[in-house]
Amino acid sequence: MSAFLAQEEEDIYTKDGTTDYRNKPAIKSKTGTWKACPFILGNECCERLAYYGINTNLVNYLKFQLNQSSVVAVSNVTNWSGTCYVMPLLGAFLADSYLGRYWTIAAFSIVYVFGMTVLTLSASVHGLKPLCDDKNGCHPTSTQIGVFYVGLYLIALGTGGIKPCVSSYGADQFDDSDDLEKKSKSSFFNWFYLSINIGALVAATVLVWIQTNVGWGWGFGIPAVAMALAVVIVASVRKSRVQVPMNKSLLYETTTDEESVIKGSRKLDHTNKLSFFDKAAVETQSDKIKDSVTPWRLCTVTQIEELKSIIGLLPIWATGIIFSAVYSQMGTLFVLQGNTMDLRMGGSFQIPSASLSLFDTVSVIFWVPVYDRVIVPFARRITGHKNGFSQLQRIGIGLVISIFAMLCAGTLELMRLKMVKQHNYYEVKHIPMSIFWQVPQYFIIGCAEVFTFVGQLEFFYEQAPDAMRSLCSALSLTTSALGNYLSTFLVNMVTDVSTRNGGKGWIPDNLNYGHLDHFFWMLALLSVMNLGGFVLVAKCYTYKKAVDPVSHN
Repeated sequence: MSAFLAQEEEDIYTKDGTTDYRNKPAIKSKTGTWKACPFILGNECCERLAYYGINTNLVNYLKFQLNQSSVVAVSNVTNWSGTCYVMPLLGAFLADSYLGRYWTIAAFSIVYVFGMTVLTLSASVHGLKPLCDDKNGCHPTSTQIGVFYVGLYLIALGTGGIKPCVSSYGADQFDDSDDLEKKSKSSFFNWFYLSINIGALVAATVLVWIQTNVGWGWGFGIPAVAMALAVVIVASVRKSRVQVPMNKSLLYETTTDEESVIKGSRKLDHTNKLSFFDKAAVETQSDKIKDSVTPWRLCTVTQIEELKSIIGLLPIWATGIIFSAVYSQMGTLFVLQGNTMDLRMGGSFQIPSASLSLFDTVSVIFWVPVYDRVIVPFARRITGHKNGFSQLQRIGIGLVISIFAMLCAGTLELMRLKMVKQHNYYEVKHIPMSIFWQVPQYFIIGCAEVFTFVGQLEFFYEQAPDAMRSLCSALSLTTSALGNYLSTFLVNMVTDVSTRNGGKGWIPDNLNYGHLDHFFWMLALLSVMNLGGFVLVAKCYTYKKAVDPVSHN
């Protein structure tokens, strides 16, 4: 009877070492799972609305409000986007080592709101916003440009504390030792990515229209309000959440304290890969002397396997850089390409070129439930895999699809330039080719995202050591950072090479004189080479094997 009661009491609590907001053992019926996740998904939706409310149309703001050339504007957008995705390394370090995921999200959200406020002021307050007229365009002062960039990079800093933590924090709400909850975790990553794109959809439609037709002050102010709402949502989730304990002794080893019911985190089985690291776990005679052992002299097998896990992730991580460079074109060269086309929809209504990214969002919103409810059950019957595809297979499928996005964009630009040449449209601002010809390239990239980006989210979370999940989520985001920086490098490199000897170059201010199609062909070729590299490293990858948590004594 006592054994039955003990088992019943044990079933009340989570078994993966998580605690509630008071650092007490988490009660399954009151915390975590889908009780907390709606708040987390709502927070992510608002934050992404704020981010994409800036990012989607930023290249047009830089070109027409800050009077920058096409190449400079594209480079500044990708540099800022890259910084937004490299700052998560800082946020992840603070989350895993000092603050925990919840308080890191809360603190950096406040920084984010402050940055949004500064950005809004730079576009709306007299003296801070550039002076513009119809004939001569805009003429910003150095002070106005400086204030704008202060706000912009404060947003990048705020993103750094939120982005690496939110997906891991949401996944933490599901108990790995419970088969039902573990299955729900895979669905969480799909719905998490859907929430991102709901925010992006509002940004690409409503906010871009407001920025173009009402004013940039309102266009930046509404995202600022959305980010403030995200802070309120963060506060609302506090009592229903579960968290990974910050005590590292609990993360690595099993506690023997009778007053604690926290279970130890999972240990890792020994593997033979990178076996030279195993020497750090070999006990020597000097280690047997009392008080002589330190973490720098002797490591546990789990600690060594964690290091091996991180090193093993790096080749997979590297193959995401080219994909991110392809993805970054939606906010830069796709927009500039759209600026040259017929923007009319119906009668006199004109759709802003940046709003075409809504078809990427629509694609994601379409493919996420289709993947979760149709593709996975069908693939499961064929492959026998519980998730339909392995995480690496899912990533690889997205890499294949992304190649077709670049081929589609290059083909469209080839057709557009052919029309320009045939009808001498070189000085025509909007040639008579509908902007809706861009829809396929946006839609294909959206499909690729559902496979590759969501697959990366799940892969880096599942394969990360338990104590380093925020850091590994940040590591996956750095592929976006390096992809944006790579795009900056490629744009400037091809501009430098193609403008030698007085040429117009591939990406001049007037794209009718350029060869943007060559740039898209180049990205397609790089994507094919990247896919080949991915197949090689994926075949060599060994998935992490964890030992179930040890029950409390």
